[in-house]
Amino acid sequence: MLAVAAFGFALSAPGRADDAAWPVAGEQGLVRYVIVPAERVRDRAAYARQIERLCAQRATCFVNFYANPGGAPLTVPLPAAIEAEATAVYRRSGKQQAERFLWSCRLQLGAEPCF
Repeated sequence: MLAVAAFGFALSAPGRADDAAWPVAGEQGLVRYVIVPAERVRDRAAYARQIERLCAQRATCFVNFYANPGGAPLTVPLPAAIEAEATAVYRRSGKQQAERFLWSCRLQLGAEPCF
């Protein structure tokens, strides 16, 4: 729940239909590559639910989120069609006792931090 508190994400009730795990395209080292469903690309609370699911048992957790509007095959390294569709990154370092969530600037979410 640390990610939820730090970023002010509002969680929904457990068991919602939209609460299914998002596809993990793969991992490289500590980083997991997760595909965001098109209808959730700008849904901050949905990211919080996924972060909780993906990082619950990990002191250090790095997740890169991507859209896949063209339905490219999920492989690592990511195909260029997916790599160009980054939506957000999440970093939690157990060693540094720090975490950070950043949106992709291409989503133009106003005053939110972005990359």
